[in-house]
Amino acid sequence: MKVKLQNIKVKDLFDGYVNNNEEGVLGYKGLLNIRPKYQREFVYKDKKRDLVIDTVRKDFPLNVMYWVENDDGSFEVLDGQQRSISICEYIEGSFSIDYQYFHNLEKEEQDQILDYELMVYFCEGTDKEKLDWFETINIAGEKLTDQELRNAVYTGPWLEHAKKYFSKSNCPAHQIASKYLKGSAIRQEFLETAISWISGGKVKDYMSKHQHDPNANELWLYFESVIKWVELIFPNYRKEMKGVDFGALYEKYKDSPLDQDALESEILALMQDDDVTKKSGIYTYVLTREEKHLNIRAFTAKQRREAYERQGGVCPITHQKYPIEEMEADHIIPWSKGGKTNADNCQMVYKRANREKSDK
Repeated sequence: MKVKLQNIKVKDLFDGYVNNNEEGVLGYKGLLNIRPKYQREFVYKDKKRDLVIDTVRKDFPLNVMYWVENDDGSFEVLDGQQRSISICEYIEGSFSIDYQYFHNLEKEEQDQILDYELMVYFCEGTDKEKLDWFETINIAGEKLTDQELRNAVYTGPWLEHAKKYFSKSNCPAHQIASKYLKGSAIRQEFLETAISWISGGKVKDYMSKHQHDPNANELWLYFESVIKWVELIFPNYRKEMKGVDFGALYEKYKDSPLDQDALESEILALMQDDDVTKKSGIYTYVLTREEKHLNIRAFTAKQRREAYERQGGVCPITHQKYPIEEMEADHIIPWSKGGKTNADNCQMVYKRANREKSDK
């Protein structure tokens, strides 16, 4: 892994600068991809942008930037996107500071800005080396998400195409599935979710395998299939559906004969059950039948003590007496069979015996 620090003059950064919403932002004689196509559209507020220019004009050092070196000799900004854009936009004349545009400055002042040296780390190596290094450095400014770090490493036609579907504020993924997904498209969280679904959580492996594919059609078609399945199986939308791992459920149950009406009736009942403390887990539970997804309400300390005293400390399974610390609360009538989490349905059971009972 090679990491080298170089000083890049602002005039070299600005050389060939183009800011096109559709084509991205380029600089450094067109070799530097300052903001790759369809990447997040975060923009500095005026005050923060002006501070960057003020720092340059005072010849104070800016935080170090990081550029990725690609195999074809081009570069991509990992960190420093907004600082770079702020500087180039000021030189281009897109905004003024204290009513002074760049072209209003004295030539000496202009030359001082153009000759200002940016500190840039150039990073090259294998995909794994770059990702490992990026994950350990302390990125300055706006903290990058895990997926943004991966994007910086696995650049290529596949990623560029995938971003069209998953990485803009009003992208196709946002239009059809924003109510099901947590996070935001521009922070690459929609893209991360889609890749996680299709890869079974092996995001880096999937991106590495498909990095040089000409398009991301497979990913988009799979994502569409998951969303259509969700809308078919759970037609009555509730806010608790946001963030559910529907990809895993789709993969396991897409070919199962499911009764939508029966599922909806059970979901409705569970939504009204006070013992269910994690309502979002209902959608996973009605398919898997695993109670752990519901976080069933626990017995209170008072209820546990009352049951212990009522039993005289004797476990109903082993018929032996134990200290309360060696016992745990259990439903007499299991919750799954209608038993409630209340004092009348509480019994204290020797921990080991309770675990053995649950394992059977």
